[in-house]
Amino acid sequence: MKVEIKSISSKSDIKSFIDFPHSLLGHDPLYVPEVYLAQKEIHSQTKNPYFAHSRAQYFLAYKGSKIVGRIVAHVSDNYNEYHNSNVGFFGFYDIEDDVEISKALFAEAKKWLLQQGVDRVLGPLSFSLTTDTGGLLVEGFDSAPIVMMTYNPKYYVSHIEACGFGKEMDLFAYMIYTKNVSDKSVKLEKLLTERLKRAGIELRSLSKKNFKADAAKAKIIYKKAWEKNWGFVPPTDEEYDHMAEGLKMVIDEDFAYLAEHNGEPVGFFVSLPNINEITKNFKKGRLLPFNIFKLLLNKKKVKHVRIALLGVIEEYRNKGIEAVFYAKNINEAKKRGLIGGEASWILENNEEMVKGAKKLNGEKYKTYRVYSQNL
Repeated sequence: MKVEIKSISSKSDIKSFIDFPHSLLGHDPLYVPEVYLAQKEIHSQTKNPYFAHSRAQYFLAYKGSKIVGRIVAHVSDNYNEYHNSNVGFFGFYDIEDDVEISKALFAEAKKWLLQQGVDRVLGPLSFSLTTDTGGLLVEGFDSAPIVMMTYNPKYYVSHIEACGFGKEMDLFAYMIYTKNVSDKSVKLEKLLTERLKRAGIELRSLSKKNFKADAAKAKIIYKKAWEKNWGFVPPTDEEYDHMAEGLKMVIDEDFAYLAEHNGEPVGFFVSLPNINEITKNFKKGRLLPFNIFKLLLNKKKVKHVRIALLGVIEEYRNKGIEAVFYAKNINEAKKRGLIGGEASWILENNEEMVKGAKKLNGEKYKTYRVYSQNL
């Protein structure tokens, strides 16, 4: 049957766009549905601050009346201005195992991107690599994704490559098992904490009671500590606040820490409880009416965390702050009997973070890839 590609924008079509992965992958035991309310907000032109400086076009692929694929093409003026580039992106890419569907979707996505005047395309990025998710799973198909990490069947890889895309950057995920983790940082925690304190540097848990104030402090570090990373774009205040508000419900104070030098923020660390262990059974990702209570009541019962954010301002690195962050995280993980924590994602060229994961006896068990193609 012939593949037909439709540009969409109506609320009903966007709902179908959001729900398509459930019908496509719902039979897959490793698939975890995205929370519908969160996805609805991500795709809202008025609620997602990404659209204040960016534009996007949504596409659905049909065979007859059946949806068989989806993709978003988008352009970020902030990204291109910051990187002095002229690129566009694709994201939210899901398809049935028929390469002709992928070819048809990419043909329409590229046509739209060319109309926007870009000369190169990167993806999958959904939407910003800085504040959202990105990368296609290319290694590690034997376990479910950890919170806020992507998942796709293996055939997506051959589809994208058959459409002319090549590797741009790999993103690594390391699993650090609690039973095997190096306890060097734990043994040194007291000594390092005292040494840091003498230098005017103190570490404490992030406060949910004063979340707005602590999130504002973390923002200062976030913009400075990541500025040299590949793909980074300083989020606008609206984007950062939107991201922070989204994480507020998930963050556990015992796994989130802030470092301050004479009261000024210099580093922060956040491990997120793997709520995917809870939401994997939420039909079509719906929270209401009862699943939201399951999420809130079971958050502290999960068996994994994801080391999602670790940032220290450059002049404060390698002074022991990172080691104390890790020690606190390890101690809490052991106290709760966690199986382990995933450190992700780590850029393949971020030698310092790769080295840090290996020092903790982390095992690289998943690889995600960002692809590129000249138009």
